[in-house]
Amino acid sequence: MTPMCAKSVRLFFCGFAVCAGLSHGYAQDGGDYRIHTDQPQQVIKGLGFEIQSDSIGSLNLGMPEDVIAVPHDLTPSEKTRLYKQMLHGFRYTRLALGLYLRGLDADQKHIVERYPGQLRDLRTMQKVAGIEGFDAEYWSPPPFWKDSKSYYGGTVAGHDAAFFDAFSDALVQDVRYLEANGLHVVQWGLQNEPVFGVTPLNGEKVKNGERPKMPYGIMFYSPEDYATTLKYTVPKLRAFKPMLHIHANSWDGPAGKYAEEIRKDPELLKNIDAWSWHQVGSNSNAQIDDREKYLKGAGGKPVYSNEFEYQPADLKKIDSPFMNTGQSLMNWMVFENSPTWFWLHALKPVTNMEASGYALGFWRPAGVLTSNLRPNLQAGHWEFNPQNWNALAGFLKYLPWDSTRLTVDESTVQHDQRVLVWKSKKGKLGIALSNRGTKPYTFHLRTDGRVAVVGHRYTVTTLDAALGKKTGDALSITVEPQSYEFWVAR
Repeated sequence: MTPMCAKSVRLFFCGFAVCAGLSHGYAQDGGDYRIHTDQPQQVIKGLGFEIQSDSIGSLNLGMPEDVIAVPHDLTPSEKTRLYKQMLHGFRYTRLALGLYLRGLDADQKHIVERYPGQLRDLRTMQKVAGIEGFDAEYWSPPPFWKDSKSYYGGTVAGHDAAFFDAFSDALVQDVRYLEANGLHVVQWGLQNEPVFGVTPLNGEKVKNGERPKMPYGIMFYSPEDYATTLKYTVPKLRAFKPMLHIHANSWDGPAGKYAEEIRKDPELLKNIDAWSWHQVGSNSNAQIDDREKYLKGAGGKPVYSNEFEYQPADLKKIDSPFMNTGQSLMNWMVFENSPTWFWLHALKPVTNMEASGYALGFWRPAGVLTSNLRPNLQAGHWEFNPQNWNALAGFLKYLPWDSTRLTVDESTVQHDQRVLVWKSKKGKLGIALSNRGTKPYTFHLRTDGRVAVVGHRYTVTTLDAALGKKTGDALSITVEPQSYEFWVAR
């Protein structure tokens, strides 16, 4: 037994320990945390975001022909400010093929840019923001390959070997096209939320013989068709880009029927690099309480969330979206050993009524607007959405790419307080602390040796407030309610 756990049984799981039965008199206002610098966990690659590089209707209804897109709509100086002030620090950009990149060739077999300069803007964003590259993922493949012959709804148009061979060639060609235009494709997914696309959304009734109405580019795969498409496509992608990160299935990770179908083919399973989940707008407690659900069937492969946002209804269910967002990120990394985590949108237009829960910021398109969430914002300009942005800003600034998470023993695992500790590639220690509670909470931290760290506080109204310096091998840090603190070695 370690001294910390002398009165308890030490329980280990997922790279951290819980010491049950301790009584220090802290009640809910403090706890003990033992940092093990010699017990590494997963490498945290970096964070991701999605970019709305084409138009979508308010409340996600329809795909207008008008070009309402970012970076396209911004003035030159506002583009640069976006790249440097918001996007710098992210590693990945999620690129929605068949939605926010949905131009088509003459045969409707391949996705291309829909308006002049679309790919140039994305290429410049990649360079100036300093992101590594794009997570190219379909919301819908090109209409030629669908029985609906439309971006809206439907499923695969064929089921024989000749169809899947040609279809997979087209999917690989889309990646080649992006690469040829200077976009680095570093991650790839076959289909966003493949469970949707045949039955109507929102409970609407459909008469016999009518196709259900779909809100935007979408595609249904049966688990069998999903696995078969991957079986044909993945070897070709590997031949073109051997180091490409391939994930499945942007819905229920390793837990559902899609992953079950993949596991039937050992060669295909071997070429799936990670399992991706969508638990949008959910309470961060789920990552603690339902950990087994998220890891079930993972088979040692990483699991992570590649989409997080708040639907309008979700905002009413979460007491503090600001705190819940950052703790979702932290809990995925601590309890599910995730290597990355994705927010949904960098910017949403002021005309989209869901933007407050979806975006890190807002931009104003040109022209007369029928609705406007930010009436004082000038055309071609953007501004931060503090509720969402402030929750992530500290992680982007103080959690370097490819840092290694360190093991932390916790006296009690709290829902409202979280600690995430890492060591950067340069060997620098970093500590992130959060307090979602209603009163100050003291983290009593012990390390393997003397450390010197500098503190920074983030709240929904404050960014990067200086907190001074702490040194020693035992640090007591009191975090105010509704705030994050980052203590990093210099």
